[in-house]
Amino acid sequence: MAESNKTVVFQAGNEEYAFPILYVISIEKLEGMTAIPHMPDYVTGLTKVRGDLIPVIDLEKVLYQRDIQADEKTRLVVLQTEEISLGVLVRDAKEILEIPAENLKQPGLIAYQKTKFITGIANFDKRMIMVIDPETLIQSLEGIKEIKEYMKNQKQELHK
Repeated sequence: MAESNKTVVFQAGNEEYAFPILYVISIEKLEGMTAIPHMPDYVTGLTKVRGDLIPVIDLEKVLYQRDIQADEKTRLVVLQTEEISLGVLVRDAKEILEIPAENLKQPGLIAYQKTKFITGIANFDKRMIMVIDPETLIQSLEGIKEIKEYMKNQKQELHK
């Protein structure tokens, strides 16, 4: 049997992307966000998910340098990486999709320095889905170190 990869498919801009399901904690409707001054422009603020305070990043800002146009389809994909939990604002979370290994191509040209978080492209008859590695995505964000420190300090404050 061929190896397969379960992913959560979502839309950012006009393109389809996917996160490996292993990183996805939940998909939430966008509710109550608190802006934080002096954060990088891709950070829209903090929100509370299941009792935890997490930073929220706007994936359209990261990918296309423009703010997401939030509407009723906008979703928050909550991810857990090795170092941080965070919410990723996407235009629409569409489905959970198992990508057969034979449909997953290595990006080649996309291995460009600024998009090294795109680890594969799922090629189907009528659609292409770019697979994003959350760990690499987070490492590529400018100013992420400060956000991780801020979140660590927030957690310590809560537990005092």
